[in-house]
Amino acid sequence: MVSLTLLSTALMGLLVVATFVAVAQIGAKRTAPGAGSASRYDAITETLSDVARKPVVWAVAFVAIAVGVGAVSLLAVGNFGLPEGLSGSLLTVVYAVVGLLLTGFVFLGAYFSVRGRGLGNAHGVAAGSFAAGLVFLILIVAQLLIGVIG
Repeated sequence: MVSLTLLSTALMGLLVVATFVAVAQIGAKRTAPGAGSASRYDAITETLSDVARKPVVWAVAFVAIAVGVGAVSLLAVGNFGLPEGLSGSLLTVVYAVVGLLLTGFVFLGAYFSVRGRGLGNAHGVAAGSFAAGLVFLILIVAQLLIGVIG
């Protein structure tokens, strides 16, 4: 248990340092809006938005996620000669992936509903964060009351 706490502390420390470095780099490169020509960031975001607007990409991603979750679930519960500890870990990974997908849908649903009403990005992120926080709060309450995890 102590090693997990130390690992968690180390990972969170690395996350804080990485965030600090990223913010420092962004602050150093910041220019006035509209100044200069198109940057590499604009080119990358434009390319990614073009790819994300294609229905084929969404269909392929859905099929890949569904097949992946199904395959890992089958490995976790099937009799394929895997060690018992690995089977339990795979099932935990499936639960985590499905939970993150549901939370992502809740976040994006709230975000796009706020954006669709004419409010800005910050309002959308706030609404999405609030909705995702409610999902986590409901999960914590369910865990405390009936023990849904483990």
